[in-house]
Amino acid sequence: MQYDHILIRYGELALKGKNAKQFILKLHDNIHQKVKEFDGVKVMRTQGRMFVLLNGNPPEPIIEKLQNVFGIHSLSLAIRVENDVEEIKEAALYALKREPNAKTFKMSVRRTKKDFPKHSGEMNHILGSHLLTNTEDITVDVHDPDLEIKVEIRKEATYITSGTIKCRGGLPVGTSGKSLLLLSGGIDSPVAGLLAMKRGVHLEAIHFHSPPFTSERAKQKVLDLAKQLTTYGKSIKVHIVPFTKLQQEIFREMPNDYAMTIMRRVMFRVSEELCKREGILSLTTGENLGQVASQTMDSMHTINEVTNYPIIRPLIAMDKDEVIRIAQDIGTYETSILPYEDCCTIFVPKSPKTKPKRDKVNFYESKYDFTPSIEEAIEGIETIKVTEKTLFNEDFTDLF
Repeated sequence: MQYDHILIRYGELALKGKNAKQFILKLHDNIHQKVKEFDGVKVMRTQGRMFVLLNGNPPEPIIEKLQNVFGIHSLSLAIRVENDVEEIKEAALYALKREPNAKTFKMSVRRTKKDFPKHSGEMNHILGSHLLTNTEDITVDVHDPDLEIKVEIRKEATYITSGTIKCRGGLPVGTSGKSLLLLSGGIDSPVAGLLAMKRGVHLEAIHFHSPPFTSERAKQKVLDLAKQLTTYGKSIKVHIVPFTKLQQEIFREMPNDYAMTIMRRVMFRVSEELCKREGILSLTTGENLGQVASQTMDSMHTINEVTNYPIIRPLIAMDKDEVIRIAQDIGTYETSILPYEDCCTIFVPKSPKTKPKRDKVNFYESKYDFTPSIEEAIEGIETIKVTEKTLFNEDFTDLF
């Protein structure tokens, strides 16, 4: 006897009422995409439950994949047996013996197959007695047990689980539409992308690249961050914008203290045009209120003027140490701190405006038309599709 299934619990999705089915179907598809590399593994749905059939595969690498699938609240290893009292007794005993450090246990039987000959209370007593008879130095504790063994008697079979593995929760990626992540090489934007994905968003990313001021290694750094994010969702299209000409024009033609604000406005204009082309409905940024000059309330108010697209700012009220902890948890931190500068750090004004005014920005922009250069930058966009399996060669170009 061995654990042969993984039970999936999807918490929040069950609260979606009549729309729950579409969320569960998307979760089923996302799980399938993550585990299809394992021979014979199947994803199955029954009423109110989802299971992964291990088919002889070791559970550990599959659990590692599943823990990063948004929409899964928790999971447990499970044994499937026939709806037979003797088989259920042996499976429960196996589950207890698999936890050698457990000195107390509790039985929790749930019977959805109402014509099963024993009701839940009887089965709790039968199974508890069997486990006490066949073990030593183990007792029952119904209030605070070391191990809770759950038995679910369903129409098609009985499933026995012990122990619960916490997962990331949220909504399945792809249930909330697409958003364009402004992906720099810093700590914040990958974390913002991750949190947007947690709410079901499918990401594409845009990166503003200014060679020779930013290196190919800076570009590679962004592609690596995108690849790390695919661990938690699907493939990500990364749109690389040639930004050198535009950035030079901004810092040559605009007042130095307003240049950063105007650069951000131009970035939003480029991003909105890309959204229109790609059928994307929102922008996602790593902005954090008050962190830098371009992220004050006044700056956001002035920068937002150029777009009517929703802007998702998952980090808006977080402390920096909170963001760093998430970056470390998801594996992007070490990549983010690599010393390759992006376009936002190479032309930093000495005294950028922290309270820029819309009327002043509009006046300055009226003196110079950035539209031709914006159109040129959009036409020059390089799009790279990044997946978990994407490989890059020594020249930092995509081999997908």
